[in-house]
This record gives sequence, C-alpha cells and structure tokens, in this order.
Amino acid sequence: QVQLVESGGGLVQAGDSLRLSCAASGRTNKDLPMGWLRQAPGKETEFVAGINYDGTRTNYTDFVEGRFTISRDNAKNTVNTIYLQMDSLKPDDTAVYYCAAGRVRYSARYSHVDDFFHWGQGTQVTVSS
Repeated sequence: QVQLVESGGGLVQAGDSLRLSCAASGRTNKDLPMGWLRQAPGKETEFVAGINYDGTRTNYTDFVEGRFTISRDNAKNTVNTIYLQMDSLKPDDTAVYYCAAGRVRYSARYSHVDDFFHWGQGTQVTVSS
C-alpha cells in the first residue's frame, strides 16, 4: 500500500506562486509514476502533471504548461517527495489538488486521471482575482 500526504495549499492572489509537496511512503513507492490531479467545485477531476519513476520525464496538461513544474526527490531511503511548483496562478486554478501514484512499477502511463490508483487526501488551493 502507498500512503500519500499533501501539504502547501492555501489562499493566494492571481499572479502569485505556490509550491505543493507530497510525501509518499510504502512499498515500491519509488518505482511508481506520480502525478497531481485537481478537482474544482462542480467539475470532474482532471489531470494536471505527471512524472515517471526516476524523475527524468514529465507530462503536463495544456492549461498549466509553462506555469507549473512537477519534480520528485527519491533520495530518502523509504520516503520520496513529489513537488508541484505553481507560478503565475490564475483564479481558474482554484481547486483541491491531489497527489497520486500509479499502479504499476516503472509504468510509462502518467498522463490521465485513470493512470493513477493511489490518491492523497487533497489540499485546497484558492486563487483570488
């Protein structure tokens, strides 16, 4: 089982930056692709960004390309940390952001909501205009 705990959400103004963190622990968590998903009020969950198991490849959805950066730090023995650096935030970025892990070790699938099996509890990001 993989455990995911997000932190770093909050209330910011349009144009500001915010960095989300996710502590991942549990068996094989370092071998799994990771990602960030989000759900805005009244909308379906959508994919935001994904990263492969060793951090060498990333994917982004169009509406965050160039503004958000996903990264991961697998240096610690049993826990790895996934980050989402969010710059030039817009009110439309307001949502609950979820850290997520894939199901299959070393998988190249990390571009869609359905590619992720384990989810964290979520952290609220609110961007005011």
